[in-house]
Amino acid sequence: MSEGAVRRPLAVYTDVDDTDPAPGIALLESHGFEVRVLGTRDPRAIIEGARDADALLPGYAAITREVIEALPRLKVIALMSMGFDYVDIEAATERGVWVTNVPGAATEEVATHALALLLASMRQLPFYTASATPERWNERAPKAPPRLSEQTLGIIGLGKIGREFARLAGPLFGRVLGYDPMLPDTASVRSDLERLGIERMSLDDVRSGSDALSLHLPLTAETTAMVDAEFLARMPAGSTLVNVSRGGLIDNAALVAALDAGCLSGAALDVLDEEPPPAAHPLPDRDDVVLTPHIAYFSRRTEIEYVRVQAQNAVAAVTTGKPEAAVNSPSARNNSGSHPAEAHSL
Repeated sequence: MSEGAVRRPLAVYTDVDDTDPAPGIALLESHGFEVRVLGTRDPRAIIEGARDADALLPGYAAITREVIEALPRLKVIALMSMGFDYVDIEAATERGVWVTNVPGAATEEVATHALALLLASMRQLPFYTASATPERWNERAPKAPPRLSEQTLGIIGLGKIGREFARLAGPLFGRVLGYDPMLPDTASVRSDLERLGIERMSLDDVRSGSDALSLHLPLTAETTAMVDAEFLARMPAGSTLVNVSRGGLIDNAALVAALDAGCLSGAALDVLDEEPPPAAHPLPDRDDVVLTPHIAYFSRRTEIEYVRVQAQNAVAAVTTGKPEAAVNSPSARNNSGSHPAEAHSL
């Protein structure tokens, strides 16, 4: 840069494996940003390629404390997902760095996908699509599927996606039970839950009273492996578990044991604890597991919207000092670009 030239803010994409960042790049450049695409999840390569970045735009790359502390100019980590468990939020907050996500961008898609997975599992579609051949036409699964109107649906997590799932799936079931400790108990919330037909109950009541149980939770220290052996033992025999949130919510060994013992009739999953799963992962290729490859969010609309919102958050954070969809509350930097010793709580 020549002496006296005005420095343009720099936005750096880390990995863009399965997305087209072109709409985001165009938006950033229209707001005066220089844009760099690294195409890597390697933390060392990210540090080397983004040392002067004002905005970091990851795909699936883990953004650790080491990465954050090595980028002195960084103002925002703009994610292209609803979840943010792969970013060290505490480190970002301490360093005065915003972390943003894309809330609501795929509410309809994820809720619809959860229902599709649930129906595929409960109606035993993998078995019956495989047996729809001349040789196997009259085969029946070992157990007949239940009538849904005689079943109870449980939903853990009553945020936007959980409630949209209730709106879509609820009319098919006899009862809908819901649990969410973070949802306030206000007249407005009670009215909305009543409109959706959700009976709000304790975690144990929802878990033990649901023939089908769907998880709609973020992955946090409190929710990691919450679906363990004890949790599964409290579910009704022959029930179905659905997870379109984060694979880390479930203890895989406990789920496999519950399926093997017949305690659960099936699991319907869009997420795993390791993605892509290693060859020895215990859940793919099971007849009692309906599995899709973390694709619940995906549609023609979200393919563009995720990229746009990610870039818009970066623009807002750098140009106005406050993004539109922050998941933390970082303390302000001083004019020298240094960071204060203390940060606001999340």
